[in-house]
Order: sequence, then structure tokens, then C-alpha cells
Amino acid sequence: MPIRVLLADDQALLRTTFRILIDSCDDMEVVDEAADGAQAVARTRARRPDIVLMDIRMPGTDGLTATTTICADPELADVRVLILTTFETDEYVAQALRAGASGFLGKDVTADALLDGIRTVAGGEALLSPTATRALITQFLTPSRPPAAMAAILDSLTTREREVMAMAAEGRSNGEIADALVVSPLTVRTHIQRAMTKLNARDRAQLVVFAYQSGLVTP
Repeated sequence: MPIRVLLADDQALLRTTFRILIDSCDDMEVVDEAADGAQAVARTRARRPDIVLMDIRMPGTDGLTATTTICADPELADVRVLILTTFETDEYVAQALRAGASGFLGKDVTADALLDGIRTVAGGEALLSPTATRALITQFLTPSRPPAAMAAILDSLTTREREVMAMAAEGRSNGEIADALVVSPLTVRTHIQRAMTKLNARDRAQLVVFAYQSGLVTP
């Protein structure tokens, strides 16, 4: 089945451009559009897309608020939010990640990079542009709980799960982790999925956040 995408942007011309681009691909389709955050939430609940391509600055309810609402709704647990915005600042990156976004791209990305980004997030991977990654490490991903509490939570993971989680947090792909550990990419994916389940992480992006906040990986 094609990847089902909902477009949330207050600029009609941009929505039309994105729709033409996405609908030109055999493996994805636009199922609905929204002009503000409130519409994005309502139409996400109605259409249950795989990906919401979300602008940040929109009139009324903004994209960050809409992302928080979508990601906090248990009935929308399978929906992934990919932030696409002109305002790629550290503050927005941090807020988007706290809200539960699975990816963050600037609007200066190429068409191919955007389509690849949609596929990446739909596949359960985290997607962050270089600017977003710097903000992620320097401003957002710092230990946020007492060491003893974090150690207790990490104790639920096996040694190999912690090892794989740490390597994922360093930005390595499943293939690169598999090569380093001399295992198959499928085995790596299994460890990632188990760690996500144990830590109640929505997706790989949240797993990376947790790795830094827990002190498993340090900037």
C-alpha cells in the first residue's frame, strides 16, 4: 500500500506543489490537506494518514501544538509527524522533538530529499537535518532525570539492546550498526524494536532522545 500523507501548511500554493510532487510517486499519495493546526488534528483523526507533513508557523493553532496533540493521542499512535519549515532554529527543533515529531527538515531541501524523508519516517526511522541534529545534541538531549532513576530504567534493557541503542543515537544506520557488531540488519532492527517497546518510545527519534537524556550517550 502507498504511504498516505496529509499536508498541513497555511500556504495553498505550497500544498499544491507538495501534492503534485508526492502524488507523482507510485509509493505514496496525499489523502488530505489542512490550512492550520486545528484542521491538521481534525483531519488526521478522520483520515488516519501514515505521515503528517507539518508546517510550524500557521494561523490559529500552530504546527507544534498540533504535533503535540496528535502524538499524545493513543488512537493516533501509528501516525508520524514530519516537520517541514522555513524556521529551522534550535528552539523549534527542541519543541518539535518534545512534541513527538519523528523528523525535521528545512523547506530548502530538494524534492528528492523530501520524498526520501517521507519514506524514512514512514519506515520508522528518525530523520533530522544537520541543523536539527546540532540543536538536538547541544541544546535538547541532556540528562533530565536523576542518575539512579535513569539507571533503573536502562536496567530493563539487555546489554546488546543498550549497545545498539547507543550506536543508533550516534546517528548510525541499521546497516552500519550491523557491520560493527557483525550481525544482520534484521537483528539490529529487532533490538531497536525491543528497546522501543521496553522504553515505551514512539519511534526511533524518541529512542535517540532517551539515549541522551538517560546519559547512555553524551554529547
